Amino acid sequence: MKKQLMAILLAGAMCAGSMMGVSAEEAETGAVGVEDAAEVLGEVSFVIGLRDEFRSVLEAGMLDAADDLGIKLSTQDAKQDSSMMLQYVETAKNSGQKAIIVNMVDTATAAQIVEAAGDMKVVFVNMPPNDLSVLNENVAYVGSDETTAGYFQGEFLANYFKEQGKTDIKYILLSGTLGATYTLQRTESVLQALEENGINAEEATEPLVADYERATAMDMIAPLLTAQTEFDCIIANNDAMAIGAIEALRQADIDPTTVPVVGIDATVDGCAEVQSGALAMTVYQDGYGQGYGALMAAYNLVAGNELSTNTGYETDETGCILWVPFEPVTAENVEDYIQ
Repeated sequence: MKKQLMAILLAGAMCAGSMMGVSAEEAETGAVGVEDAAEVLGEVSFVIGLRDEFRSVLEAGMLDAADDLGIKLSTQDAKQDSSMMLQYVETAKNSGQKAIIVNMVDTATAAQIVEAAGDMKVVFVNMPPNDLSVLNENVAYVGSDETTAGYFQGEFLANYFKEQGKTDIKYILLSGTLGATYTLQRTESVLQALEENGINAEEATEPLVADYERATAMDMIAPLLTAQTEFDCIIANNDAMAIGAIEALRQADIDPTTVPVVGIDATVDGCAEVQSGALAMTVYQDGYGQGYGALMAAYNLVAGNELSTNTGYETDETGCILWVPFEPVTAENVEDYIQ
């Protein structure tokens, strides 16, 4: 449903561009309408750090936008190898491409990627550079504000426990990759939301670093259940780890609907578990919208437009970051997010 809406918005933007034509200001700056995207942008490479369910959705949004705009998009999988990623970037530069879209393996390598890109415009998508100073009129980031994702989790849990008359809770945290900016932001914001909404939350155990992997999360949660660790909820930095926790609960003969487990991403499996009641809530990270936004951002950088032109999204105060909003998903609205 969300994908269909994005396609309609993109079609509307294209129609609007063709109806308005090119203004005098656009003629002076060299910016043109979206209908000329294929001529302006040509072929674009998308270098992906690692293919998984979410990044496949991101790629789908990019491919659909490219198809509608008449742009040739090629995807290279770096297979979690930063050296391979840099090689793909250099190959795109040597082939004469004007822009490249990168989903980084390591967010600390952003400056190296920009250097390898040379004169190409660079759009980082989904994973922001550790050092945002690399962003400028030639380098942009398209993604979602991770602090809002965790905050939605915290607000949900605060309301859940307040309805039970509880203000003191113990939680288990399933953490993503340590050191990654988005991991830190998701974790800090969920705890901030709990505190600001009157919940005193304490760790039931040290954070479990499951690296966003379902199987790893399952293996880490299982011993805690055997040891009968006391906890009131499980907070996961993504859906995959949340589902791993749910599977561990089921194997321990614990009904997951009795323990609030929260995730992020609203993946297909995540939404299915929200429907079943096993996953209390998740947060929709619009991978399709990020892919669409990244392709449009690449076009806008080359065309000399503002980053948000024809995207329907807003930029930050620098104009170098395009925000695709997160949205909370619960049993009440999960049907809207089923693909």
